[in-house]
Amino acid sequence: MSLDVFSAHVNEQQVTLDPTRCAVIVVDMINEFCKPGGRMVLPGYEALVGPQRAIVEAARAAGVPVIWIHDAHRPNMRHEREWAKRTEHGLENTWATEIIEDLGARPDDIHVTKRRYSAFFQTDLDLTLKDMKVDQLVVFGVVTNICVRSTVHDAFFIGYEVVVPADACAATGPREQESSLYDIATHFGVVSDTKSVVAAFNQGETISNLIAA
Repeated sequence: MSLDVFSAHVNEQQVTLDPTRCAVIVVDMINEFCKPGGRMVLPGYEALVGPQRAIVEAARAAGVPVIWIHDAHRPNMRHEREWAKRTEHGLENTWATEIIEDLGARPDDIHVTKRRYSAFFQTDLDLTLKDMKVDQLVVFGVVTNICVRSTVHDAFFIGYEVVVPADACAATGPREQESSLYDIATHFGVVSDTKSVVAAFNQGETISNLIAA
């Protein structure tokens, strides 16, 4: 992809993932957004399961922690901020906010609940990562242009090195997917793919920025 004049000032970046410094962040792969019966289902989630499972399994084999993000909201709020813009969704402590079974999330993994788009906004995710001495993140899930992107932005702002495997994310449409990944690659992190992330965990290979390279 050719770069616009402004974004062409990006610095080339390569990342070598260090299992002692890295964590995998899986954003909002919950029943509400993926499964029949959910209130805001994104069509085609099935295409994400294979790539996501491959990354999760490679991460576990390398000793990299996997953190599952749950979008979950409390009832009876006078002004639930997300619901001001979106259909009511993700009531806490319900089937809706559980991670889809396809991905094999474990109770002994780390699970973080959020009430805004970003997984960092007023959650304990940053504190948890700092306690694990993590400063590299592999971030993916749904949807690319909202919760994944917001999480990546905040991660960049507070100092994390971020890799986003494009084929493990889905946006609300092709235009949004392309635009969001372009902006992430040129301003906030490294956009790669599942094959490269798995190779980085398994063989220590370096990850390059697919879009800005």
